[in-house]
Amino acid sequence: MLSSYLSGSFRLKTDQIFEGLTAAGSELLLGSGVTHLYRKGEIIFREGGIPTGIYHIKSGKVKKYKLTPKGREQIIYLCSDGELLGYHAVLAEEHYPDTTAALTNSEITFFPRESFLQALSQSPELSNRLLKALAHEFSLFINTFTNLATKTVRERLAFNLLLLEEKFRLADAPIEAVDIHLSRTDLANMIGTAKETLVRLLKDFKQKKLIQTTSASIRILNREGIITEANLMGQQPAAAPKNK
Repeated sequence: MLSSYLSGSFRLKTDQIFEGLTAAGSELLLGSGVTHLYRKGEIIFREGGIPTGIYHIKSGKVKKYKLTPKGREQIIYLCSDGELLGYHAVLAEEHYPDTTAALTNSEITFFPRESFLQALSQSPELSNRLLKALAHEFSLFINTFTNLATKTVRERLAFNLLLLEEKFRLADAPIEAVDIHLSRTDLANMIGTAKETLVRLLKDFKQKKLIQTTSASIRILNREGIITEANLMGQQPAAAPKNK
């Protein structure tokens, strides 16, 4: 139930966006794609840049962030395999509203703007899926900023650890085997606090045996304890009644 709540309310649903394209649309769009390997830390596009196409993450993790007036990153979303980047700026004919950078070594395919728009004009199904994705993206960022505004730093840390556990889980891997590979700086920027505060909270969670840490990873040991720290009790949608 918690996994479906997190993935439904805090994940961009674009991983199946190209399914169902016509043969012509598939050849037009997918045939125009060029795949690049982005190294960890490499910028994909910058806030204020002019969009020349869209990006599809084949593998890896990408952070979307904005710079605060003091020059610090505020990470607003972490993208993973199957998700699209930059499509809303192309559709709106606006500059990129944020900066994206590879959080891990990532394989990303670039599709030129013209091919994307042409395929879009030929595929009502693709248009419908992108419209739904845009609506969901709006809800996602409302949820994200609501959490930043209403939760304490401690609650935000616990909540984001649960989100990151979902992001870093490999297919068919048990919950107990998920290692979150994120620098302390990036995690601090994600929850909107100072690195020193983050380190202190992680130490406290570790002393309570809620997590275990290394210099490069974090693993949740007690999910119920982290859910309690995140103050999520009662926020998950009720389970649908079973058919009798």
